[in-house]
Amino acid sequence: MITVGLLSDTHAYWDDRYAEYFAPCEEIWHAGDIGSLEVAQRLGEIATLRAVHGNVDGANIRLLYPDVLRWECEGVDVLMTHIGGYPGRYAPQIRDILYRKPPRLFICGHSHILKVQYDKTLQLLHINPGAAGLQGWQQVRTLVRFRLDKGNISDLEVIELKRSFD
Repeated sequence: MITVGLLSDTHAYWDDRYAEYFAPCEEIWHAGDIGSLEVAQRLGEIATLRAVHGNVDGANIRLLYPDVLRWECEGVDVLMTHIGGYPGRYAPQIRDILYRKPPRLFICGHSHILKVQYDKTLQLLHINPGAAGLQGWQQVRTLVRFRLDKGNISDLEVIELKRSFD
């Protein structure tokens, strides 16, 4: 069993609560728009970091983190990218990959809108963790934490970081 901390769209912003909420995690996954190598390095000090770059990330981050990342974790086929859309309206650049060989778990960021939705057509769980940084219009910043074990996704929790406390 593994506990995963998931976030996106930090836009170079660091919040010490990332470390607090992700302390029990063996891995942290960042769905793009990291914004700075410092944020990536600090996340990697908490747990193993898997990340993709986003549309605002510069060349230094793009050299380290791919556009699309696919791997198996605890028996779950995972596909992560930054701009992915959502069930019924997937982004053109990822749609073919999803339909050709659907993963069990599809993760993306970009919209700054938290969304957890099951795609009945592709039989996959779609998660967009929303935005963890301050850039954007969202009033509540969000993180997601869940467990993977023997092909199962469980104990999903949404962690809200209200902007008023920033």
